[in-house]
Amino acid sequence: MKLARLRRLDRSYPLSVTDVAYAQAVYYVPTSLWPLVHMGSFEWVTGPKVDHWLVKTVAGLLAVVGSVLGLSASAQRVTPEVRLLAVGSSLSLAMIDLVYVRKRRIRRIYALDGLANVGLAIAMIAASRRLSDADRSSAS
Repeated sequence: MKLARLRRLDRSYPLSVTDVAYAQAVYYVPTSLWPLVHMGSFEWVTGPKVDHWLVKTVAGLLAVVGSVLGLSASAQRVTPEVRLLAVGSSLSLAMIDLVYVRKRRIRRIYALDGLANVGLAIAMIAASRRLSDADRSSAS
């Protein structure tokens, strides 16, 4: 019964992999540029950081991930590798956010980021499943 409900959800899922990749890019690029542009306001919201170089390194990497997702979406070429990048990045960030919020090592604001990343991962997986179902249907 639960599997049937999930299949119905997949068929009625309104977003494409392109939509989700674009949404993730729109989320990642500005938030990754923020500490590069103004570390003071970033720390005011997220808490003081010991190693600014590490914050900037992660920010740079996320800017690249967001840019790849955005360019792939704009070219309508969200390949399986790009989908893996999207889901892997989202789940990695979510895991770090949620684990360290729970340990009280980072501020609770990161729980919101973690939940946003879980949502992005779920959205990409659901859109990818719909894409796979469409591929199977057209092959029949």
